[in-house]
Amino acid sequence: MGQFHDKLHQLLKNLLQQSGETRHLLLSWLGGCLQANAGRTKIWANQMPEIFFQMYASDAFFLNLGAALLKLCQPFCRPRSPKLLTFNPTYCALKELSEEERRNRNVHARGLDKETCLVPLPPQQSVEYAQSYSLLTENLILTQMTLHLGFHRLHEQMVKMNQSLHRLQGTWREAQLTGGPAAEQLREQFERLMTVYLSTKAAATQPGMLQCCLNLQASSATLLVQLGLSNQGPEHIQLSFPLPPLHNSLLCHMPEFFAENLGDFFVFLRRFADEVLESSAESLEQVLNFITVFMGNVERMKNPHLRAKLAEVLEAVMPHMEPASSGTAQPIMFQRQRVFCSYRHAPHLAEALIAVFVDIEFTGDPHQFEQKFNYRRPMYPILKYMWGKESYRESIKSLAVYASENLEAMNPPLFLRYLNLLMNDAIFLLDEAIQYLSKIKLLQLEKDHGEWEGLAPDALREKESSLQMLGQLARFHNIMSNETIGTLAFLTSEIKGIFVHPFMAERIISMLNHFLQHLVGPKMGALKVKDFSEFDFKPQQLVSDICTIYLNLGDEDHFCATVPKDGRSYSPTLFSQTVRVLKKINKPGEVIVGFSLLADKIKSHADRQLQDEETYADAPDEFLDPIMSTLMLDPVLLPSSNVTVDRSTIARHLLR
Repeated sequence: MGQFHDKLHQLLKNLLQQSGETRHLLLSWLGGCLQANAGRTKIWANQMPEIFFQMYASDAFFLNLGAALLKLCQPFCRPRSPKLLTFNPTYCALKELSEEERRNRNVHARGLDKETCLVPLPPQQSVEYAQSYSLLTENLILTQMTLHLGFHRLHEQMVKMNQSLHRLQGTWREAQLTGGPAAEQLREQFERLMTVYLSTKAAATQPGMLQCCLNLQASSATLLVQLGLSNQGPEHIQLSFPLPPLHNSLLCHMPEFFAENLGDFFVFLRRFADEVLESSAESLEQVLNFITVFMGNVERMKNPHLRAKLAEVLEAVMPHMEPASSGTAQPIMFQRQRVFCSYRHAPHLAEALIAVFVDIEFTGDPHQFEQKFNYRRPMYPILKYMWGKESYRESIKSLAVYASENLEAMNPPLFLRYLNLLMNDAIFLLDEAIQYLSKIKLLQLEKDHGEWEGLAPDALREKESSLQMLGQLARFHNIMSNETIGTLAFLTSEIKGIFVHPFMAERIISMLNHFLQHLVGPKMGALKVKDFSEFDFKPQQLVSDICTIYLNLGDEDHFCATVPKDGRSYSPTLFSQTVRVLKKINKPGEVIVGFSLLADKIKSHADRQLQDEETYADAPDEFLDPIMSTLMLDPVLLPSSNVTVDRSTIARHLLR
């Protein structure tokens, strides 16, 4: 296949060099071809491919065309190539031109003016079109369009085939246990799909094509960063922070598919050709620069969904340290670790990650609530990896210090908003997981007691389907809640000030106690499903993480004094039950002793507060918070209404 791509590249190159007329005809054909296949990226076309893809060229056509065009781009796909800066994005803003204008101005791609760009064109900014555009500009545009129409869909198809193979394998194994002809049919179906999958993977991971695509995407990352710095000169500008204000930026002419293609490619490498990432250290630095500049910056990339996608790209290129599955070797991570650990802009990359975590809370999309959890999924392992590296950890701690010092600012600091959303997520996700597990437990009991045996076939299928759906939902919510609680556990190991502030302490304490009630108290029986691992339910890890958070913050006397004020969930019995569970799951002795001492310390605060409550039981109403009906410890007069409320109530309201 590599030889075929070489010959196809040479053919295109010869035609481009033959004469001005043949160049025009070839580029016109390419532009028309891509426009005719624009529907390949539409959702409706991918949902019914057997109907709609009769109208379009095949995946193989686009794979081979893309490989040849990638080779044409290689002369300017080198690190810091000055040729790259001759690319003119205003090409993408040109509207319908006559055939003669296309010939004279070297503009052959069509429909680009309808593409969504990274940022909208400012109303006061005029467009300065070139009289004629370079072949480099056309090459890069046509290649990126080809990848967008071809590689993007091929990647999606490979992911779907991979998922189908896993499902078929599971169904086949179940059929083997019951016997019958279905098992043999499933095996044949599995083998046919595996043949298609392996053939597709072999074609899509051809080494020469991957290297060319890597060079192009790294160069595109460099180009986008230079445009993000408003560089329109002939020399590359060194990236530095803070970023300069945008002035007559050309980002408003850059189609979003440039960034989408880059993201698609590196996620594809992580899934199907991970070894390529290890041999591409220099390219990875360009990608990190691109992510650092754009991921947390709405002025340079307006689309919050695209910025959230960059977090998935960051997870793809970072060293992944999860243990390898049995029978497979641990992938080599040396070069990736070196790039990440020595990255010059580590503090700004960490800040960009936290910024996009916050920004996707409100995307304006009607499905934003469900989407945000999927977008945040890759952010947890990234943050965990960053926390283990000093340069990143110190930058996160600096954000926390700034937030602690500016808690009452008119605009809440970034890290304060991040923690607020993190706790909101933890509460929602674990509560939902608990509900799903309780429903699964009831269905499993019904099945075990024989209540399903007399059901009609349709009713039985409905029960099985319901159990399967609840299992999938429980698994997702468990995975995400494990991540959120785990994140709070490692953050509190070195960040304490903001967590023990009165209004934050109240929130985190009520959350932790509520979860302990379900995990160690009498309610835990409702969660005892048959196989915890099937639903990624890890109660031992959750209890351990919650206790870690308590121990991390337990040195602060104010924090301990706040625990008994949680009237909904706190009781001395809850903490003694937690100690019993810690012993049962064989936690280290120092953890058990430390938590026992903490429980005693909190109990003494509870006793003192009980005496105080009796003393202040008849306090006049003007000393009580009008919203919470609790004694005000830090009263504040609201200027607009002249009502006095407690400062912690105001803070809690502002963060909702």
